[in-house]
Amino acid sequence: MKIGVISLGCDKNRVDSEKMLFRLSEKGHTFTSDENEAEVIVINTCGFIESAKTEAIDEILNALEYKSKNGAKVIVTGCLSQRYQNELASSLPEVDMFFGTGDYDMLCDYLDSGNADEKEVFKCRDKFVSGRVLTTPYHYAYLKIADGCSNKCTYCAIPNIRGAYRSEKIEDLTSEAKKLADDGVKELILVAQDTTRYGIDLYGEKRLIGLLDELSKLDFKIIRLMYLEPEMLDDELIDYIASNEKIAKYCDVPLQHISDRLLKMMNRHTTKASTLELIEKLKRRSIKIRSSFIVGFPTETEEDFKELYRFIETSKLDFAGFFEYSAEEGTPAEKIKDKVKPSVIARRCRALKKLQEKVLAEKCKSYVGQTLNVVYDGIDYDRQCFYGRTSFQMPDIDNLVYFESSVPLSVGEFYDVEITDTDSIDLIGRVK
Repeated sequence: MKIGVISLGCDKNRVDSEKMLFRLSEKGHTFTSDENEAEVIVINTCGFIESAKTEAIDEILNALEYKSKNGAKVIVTGCLSQRYQNELASSLPEVDMFFGTGDYDMLCDYLDSGNADEKEVFKCRDKFVSGRVLTTPYHYAYLKIADGCSNKCTYCAIPNIRGAYRSEKIEDLTSEAKKLADDGVKELILVAQDTTRYGIDLYGEKRLIGLLDELSKLDFKIIRLMYLEPEMLDDELIDYIASNEKIAKYCDVPLQHISDRLLKMMNRHTTKASTLELIEKLKRRSIKIRSSFIVGFPTETEEDFKELYRFIETSKLDFAGFFEYSAEEGTPAEKIKDKVKPSVIARRCRALKKLQEKVLAEKCKSYVGQTLNVVYDGIDYDRQCFYGRTSFQMPDIDNLVYFESSVPLSVGEFYDVEITDTDSIDLIGRVK
């Protein structure tokens, strides 16, 4: 069949989509980006926060419009489907089939036979497959090392959607990574809901460093670590990141807040003091820091907000994202009555984003005159120049390096770029 696939949500969901594409291609199916040509439209959804749910519903409704025109089957998979299976089936009966987060093998069987055991849907856990159809540029790829989460943060629905934390085997991940390296991937980005807990469920102890030892033997230039929980980012791991030349000197550490009272209500296992100590350790080893924060968690006072504002102002994190609190069904935080007004949350979020832009702009100025090693990602035709990233810039979410060159360049290769100027939060330079 000719299949159109729409993948929504996070990079972990992207990996699920890429493995789904591989499964489908192995069954002889082909793909199209033209919904008018598609015999089947598969939407792999996110259902984490309200904005993601709205986006997913909009995509489903768009797909159903195409179904009404050309008769294409519409299949919904992923987190939204897993989380709201009964509600979706009732409100969107035009959808041909709903599958959950571990039903991609069953999806393939359904397309072959036209049948599915509806008693087993949403209960499956797919067998591990190492094959992928990359949807990223060929020179970088994500490696999902675990699924689910067992941290039980009070605001988060992921444990309810994807279940308890489940690590993949080191040998399976190494095999998958080798195929990616053999296909030309230069930058491997490790993701999970919590990468620092890798291996505890499977081996009875943390095994992230052991996994990194094996991945470092492969032909990658950069191995990047995302979603490192702060209480698990210990001295041993910091030393390893700093000393392993293949590991990007960049840590994504979701801090969520700085108020001790709110951190406790969120069931975060950190304090303001431990956070400040961790940041100092990372900076001392020249490791760049990206973090994320929830703004407007229930009972957040103006003083709590000011405390977070002062922290962002003084800690000068390299990158930070701020997200308006979304009350998620079935989470303990949903039951907290003292909610912050949406208008107040929006105001606070805007102020923090503006402040972080100022911090980033100042950091960018400090690179002027330096030479940085930059991967060439593509061409910005509006600017009439190339763009790329250093090892301390994550694809899609961090700022960029825009540069010129008097010599031919190849996408995915690394070049020494002299930084000559900045454009607010981006760097500008030329190949030396």
